[in-house]
This record gives sequence, C-alpha cells and structure tokens, in this order.
Amino acid sequence: MPALFPRWSNALLAAALVGLAVLAFGGLGFLMLFQRTVFVTGEGRPLAQPVAFDHRHHAGDDAIDCRYCHDLAERSPRAGIPPTSRCLGCHSQIWNESPALAAVWRSFEADRPIAWTRVYVLPDFVFFDHSAHVTHGVGCVTCHGRVDRMARVEQAVPLTMRWCVDCHRDPGPRLRPRGEIASMTWRAADPAQGHALATRYAVAPGTDCSTCHR
Repeated sequence: MPALFPRWSNALLAAALVGLAVLAFGGLGFLMLFQRTVFVTGEGRPLAQPVAFDHRHHAGDDAIDCRYCHDLAERSPRAGIPPTSRCLGCHSQIWNESPALAAVWRSFEADRPIAWTRVYVLPDFVFFDHSAHVTHGVGCVTCHGRVDRMARVEQAVPLTMRWCVDCHRDPGPRLRPRGEIASMTWRAADPAQGHALATRYAVAPGTDCSTCHR
C-alpha cells in the first residue's frame, strides 16, 4: 500500500515544529526584552503637569532642599506632595500675579489639591518605603536623577526588578552621608566610603521576594 504522505512531508513537519518552537520562545523573549525598554518603563519621558513647576529654578538656582517640599521622605513610605499653601508661602510675595500661578491660586481658594501627574508609578504589588532608603544613606539623586536640570521631571531610572535587586545586592556604591541626602552634586571622595557607610548605618537590604512583595 502506498504511503499516505510523501517523504518530504516528514521534513516539512520537522520544520514546522522547529518554527513553532522558535516562534514561541522567540515571542516570549521579545516580550521579556520589550518590558525592559523605555516604551514600558517610561524612563526619560518628561510629563506635562497642570502647573509648569521648573525644578531647575527651585532645586537648582534657589537650591531648595528636596525635603522642604517632599517632607515625608524621611519618616514615611511616601515622600509626599506639598500642599498648595506651601507654594504660596513664597509665591504670595514673589511672582504672585504671574499667570503661571493661576492654577495654584485656584487650588488654594477652592481648598482642593492640584492634580499632579505621577512620574514614578510602581505596581500595586510592589512595596517601596522612602524612609527606609533615605535614612540609610540613599540620596534623592540615586533614583530621581538630576532634577535640578529638569524643566519637567522625568523618570530617571528604569525601576525594573533587576535594577532594584542589583542595588540591594551591593548598596555600597549608592550610599552617602545622611547630611548629603538631598545634594545633587555630592561625590564620594573614596570608592570605599559607601561600604563603610553601609556598616555604620547597618544597611543590609533583603533580596528575597517578601522584601518588596508583601
């Protein structure tokens, strides 16, 4: 009895199976890589805000400490967004009639917070505590970059799990004296300083899943 399929169909089947395997694993690999690109992480993408707050002027020219506005960073999981009244602590006297401050005045008079657009957004299943990092010597610039050079704040780092875990495995190079936490220009004089600070501040971040996924 003649064969139901010609001999070359065996090679065709083998090629089809190989193709499907390559497509499946290649597609999975593509998705894993794509998840790490700026199109997904949002890194380096300045976001428009309801008020044109220029960090270059406030954090750069006027050298306002990050913690003046983000005053919860050392004692809370969240860094905090300043109330409108804090903005007007200066701007009720300075540039108080500027059209750029119209939204600030409306917010103050209506007793309604300004609807800022979040720049750093973590998934709900990720736990991050600002105070645990800031009080152990991780500077603002480590995660937020040189905001003193940003007209519109953008995400400066990828915030991928690998990026976080790499720091947890070797935090020394990212550490600085607590008095320099908000400095945009501080540099370690000695490469070993960070590791000495890790010992002094008892820095021992976990790398198990429960550290960030609770």
